[in-house]
Amino acid sequence: MSHPYISTRADGPEHTIWFETRPRYLAGGGDPRHITQALRAAGWKNHSDPEYPHVVLASPDQRHTVALEPETSSYTAWWRIQAHGDHDHWYTTFGGNTPVEILAGLTDALLKPVPKTAPDIWAPLTEAGWTYERDEHGNESARHPDGILSLRRRAVEPGEDFFWTAEATLPTGLGGHQRIWHAYFDDRMPTHLIAAFTLALARDEPVQRRHYDVPHSHLVTQERGPRGEQLAHAHEARLKTARATARKARRSALAVQKPPAPSTTPTVPARSR
Repeated sequence: MSHPYISTRADGPEHTIWFETRPRYLAGGGDPRHITQALRAAGWKNHSDPEYPHVVLASPDQRHTVALEPETSSYTAWWRIQAHGDHDHWYTTFGGNTPVEILAGLTDALLKPVPKTAPDIWAPLTEAGWTYERDEHGNESARHPDGILSLRRRAVEPGEDFFWTAEATLPTGLGGHQRIWHAYFDDRMPTHLIAAFTLALARDEPVQRRHYDVPHSHLVTQERGPRGEQLAHAHEARLKTARATARKARRSALAVQKPPAPSTTPTVPARSR
């Protein structure tokens, strides 16, 4: 049975005029399928309720979930990512204005094997010109040169558990700040996942947006970008990479779990005297 064509924001990019938008961290949320379709391509299962406007995905081993539930305000938590293992339980949240290209740094890392050496969380930021500080209580922070974007690891009181926040804020002129987007990270998160996020946070490549799809147009510059067909091809290549990455990770996991093959060297009986 055919159904009427309805133009929605879920349409493909081919019939849209796109603009390269800078800085990327002020470009708004973007198309969530940049994340959700990549996870689906990697084998994640869709557990969404078709009658409710949300997306709920679970990894093949059920250890990780990603939930996208739009709220009335784009400044509140829309994205929730959690780990559900017995010894690996953590969560993180992101506001609706968090660019999906930055958040994808973390979700893409969920598809890859855990690196043998933990990467440095702060290095990508300091190498990009951010200032870094650490106080006598172990609180750490880094700030973008423009003062809008920051990352912090801190405890409310000395001796309490640490937690991470990343946010883009604007001064109001009255001593306060207007939040553009905000992210929270559990300190129990694996280091390589937070490092993957900071690596994406430090990048300065433009992202593609429609002309009026940015929440604060006066804070960004937009120039005519690639054609929609080019973006569609790039997205298909991204999904292909996600499939290949997931296959490689599964093979690596099986290789670790597989018991060693029995030795084929014949045993020589000991001589009796």
